[in-house]
Amino acid sequence: MADVAFAHVAKSFGEVAVIDDLNLQVDDGELMVLVGPSGCGKSTALRMIAGLEEVTAGTISIGGRVVNQLAPKDRDIAMVFQSYALYPHMSVRENLAFGLRMRGTPLNEIEARVGRAAEILGITALLERKPKDLSGGQRQRVAVGRAIVREPAVFLFDEPLSNLDAKLRVQMRAEITRLQRDLGTTSVYVTHDQVEAMTMGHRIAVMRAGKLQQVGTPLEVYDRPANVFVAQFIGTPPMNLVPATVVGLALRASSFSLPLPFPLEEGRRVIAGIRPEHLARGEAIRAVVDMVEPVGHESIVYASAGDGKLVAIFDPHDAPRAGETVALDASRVHLFDAESELSLSRSRP
Repeated sequence: MADVAFAHVAKSFGEVAVIDDLNLQVDDGELMVLVGPSGCGKSTALRMIAGLEEVTAGTISIGGRVVNQLAPKDRDIAMVFQSYALYPHMSVRENLAFGLRMRGTPLNEIEARVGRAAEILGITALLERKPKDLSGGQRQRVAVGRAIVREPAVFLFDEPLSNLDAKLRVQMRAEITRLQRDLGTTSVYVTHDQVEAMTMGHRIAVMRAGKLQQVGTPLEVYDRPANVFVAQFIGTPPMNLVPATVVGLALRASSFSLPLPFPLEEGRRVIAGIRPEHLARGEAIRAVVDMVEPVGHESIVYASAGDGKLVAIFDPHDAPRAGETVALDASRVHLFDAESELSLSRSRP
């Protein structure tokens, strides 16, 4: 077993709290993605698993063994950083083998592991090249290969695709996902990119200001966000949020009304959340189109409904033009408490 467990973990730098009471279980063989904005504590959490940061309070366990006091080299982990961190004077083969040589691994085993990793990553033909002769994607493969040859209990990825262009990021995230599936190694992956999180993770853990906001499969988090922050952070374009009040069987916003999706007490103040793809042509909401962004397979429409702003997704062949007035209906509405910003919809069927 190589599960990873945070139990009431806190981390402070002096008087500044970076992680607050983190409780998270990463199952054996799982790819868990820690996602959140810059400064939310996700990389610090990863570095605590690796032993690169000390734990202020609580415990971190790997395979059921508390590792708080273990040196990084004794934790049976391998880490892939945002920077490739390759030795420029060494060939790809030497970069892959370096860590094993430092551990005194027998030469024949080093050669076997390097050859196997190179084959898995499709870099066998590059083994005699130096890093300066490689593209960004090839360097990232070498960095991943250096982790693979370790055959660790846990892989740790710290925003490894940030330095790649958009096309390479798509290609590499697919390769890392396939690699993790084939190897079955427990993996913790940190990113600020919610598209990476949604496409790669078996589960995702959304963090904000050092606190865990929600854990679940990508679809669970998308369909049932725990609070307003998660609702807006996960999803592109972000969820529309509209302050409203319960009036009878309706949600009364400043310039339109929507049907109340489930009973709530009269006069309760809520935040209505509507995903852009859940807005379609209808009758309830009259809005003036401010801007249209055609992105090929869809058009993103930005509109004003009174003093509120809405974003909708249209078929590119049916999209309105800037300046036009459109009538919209919401096919699905999420409700959040106006004060706590916690979901009122999650417990509903």
